[in-house]
Amino acid sequence: MAKEIYNFSAGPSTLPKSVLVEAAEEMCSYKGSGMSVMEISHRSKLFETILEEAKEDFTKLYQIPAEYEILFLQGGGSTQFAMIPLNLMKNKKADYIVTGQWAKKAFQEGQVFLDARKALSSEDKSFSYIPDLSAFSVRPDSDYVYICENNTIYGTAYSSLPDTQGVPLVSDISSSLLSKPLDVTKYGLLFGGAQKNLGPAGVTIVIIRKDLIPEETLIPVPTMLKYKTHADSNSLYNTPPVYSIYIAGKVLKWLLSLGGLSVMEKINQEKAALLYDYLDQSKLFYGTAEKDSRSVMNVTFLPKDPALTDVFLDEAKEAGLVNLKGHRSVGGIRASLYNAMPIEGVKTLVQFMEQFEARYNK
Repeated sequence: MAKEIYNFSAGPSTLPKSVLVEAAEEMCSYKGSGMSVMEISHRSKLFETILEEAKEDFTKLYQIPAEYEILFLQGGGSTQFAMIPLNLMKNKKADYIVTGQWAKKAFQEGQVFLDARKALSSEDKSFSYIPDLSAFSVRPDSDYVYICENNTIYGTAYSSLPDTQGVPLVSDISSSLLSKPLDVTKYGLLFGGAQKNLGPAGVTIVIIRKDLIPEETLIPVPTMLKYKTHADSNSLYNTPPVYSIYIAGKVLKWLLSLGGLSVMEKINQEKAALLYDYLDQSKLFYGTAEKDSRSVMNVTFLPKDPALTDVFLDEAKEAGLVNLKGHRSVGGIRASLYNAMPIEGVKTLVQFMEQFEARYNK
């Protein structure tokens, strides 16, 4: 019997086992078609149903109002860094709050197209905290305010939103997508890559207020980079990532079967509390994010003796605790506790860390 593996990867990340089993059963013949979902036409009735049900389930989970459009796009979050200014700019101004590497990359991409202002930043302390949002002041003629709500690399997350004074708020929620309820009406645009909490890599979800989709962009924009292109064609302007959407649809139904996002939030908070409570009393390990800025999704930590980092990672892997290595830009250790990570996985990790500490904290 294969050893139980707990995958703490930050993405592509672990998926619900029930979803994988169901997809395996349907691999060779979806709905009696004799074809895999990877083989069916994106113009077929079969896929049309997959897509429409995914949109309906997204709408249920987030209670998305009718004035918002749900788009299934390609190109990852990095393409959104360009699509956002290209589509939303009217005054050629935007305010960015830079709390990590991905927000920084978005800011740099924004600078290519408009007057992007770095309104707040936590780079002075290696992005280990979320800045005091009371210090934020938006330019009234800004086209949007940009944030990255959960910072995967650094293990930080916003506990509240900036006051944008009516300027549309744009948020990258890639790492917190579907991990808790949120009020969509507080945002002009939300986006997230599926590969953290929703499915395999290949599809990016954009939830955008319809009045922000321009009929004509301020400057010429390639057809594929216009939100209108995809909104007008129900995300079917070109061949979409069919299989990624199919798996995402199954994950959405799994979330609904659990009881929705309020239930998921409680489970996620319980998982994170187990690990943070251990870190706070440990004499060997310490968390790298400031306590009031901690992420529920990504827990970053280090041993007090840096030489033990690789030892820990190697021994953890042998114990079936895989993909705990921190992002290549910062190193260290990172446990991503996304929706599909069972609480048993976190308990096993904490137990292993206790045993590791007993052996090495001499």
